[in-house]
Amino acid sequence: QVQLVESGGGLVQPGGSLRLSCAASGSIFSIYTMAWYRRAPGKQRELVAAITSGGNTNYADSVKGRFTFSRDNAKNTVYLQMNSLKPEDTAVYYCNAVVYTTPSRYLEVWGQGTLVTVSS
Repeated sequence: QVQLVESGGGLVQPGGSLRLSCAASGSIFSIYTMAWYRRAPGKQRELVAAITSGGNTNYADSVKGRFTFSRDNAKNTVYLQMNSLKPEDTAVYYCNAVVYTTPSRYLEVWGQGTLVTVSS
């Protein structure tokens, strides 16, 4: 089994910053991609940012220039640095990973979610 453990959510004022972390553990042969999704109240889940094993990143248009996604392959951990936060960034943020448990078998895994609230 593979687990994702997120941390770093909380309450922040508009314009502030937070850093989310997501650590993968368990029967990991390699990690193909990792990503952050979010679900705001009353809205569907959306992709925030994704990163491949090679370090290529993609961002939602709504967070480009404000969020930075980085990856520490040695620790199987990713980070989402969120700056210039806006009230519309309020959501539960979920970590997602596609993990190879053997050279030919892979799983898609989700974290439990961490709440980010941007409010004055």
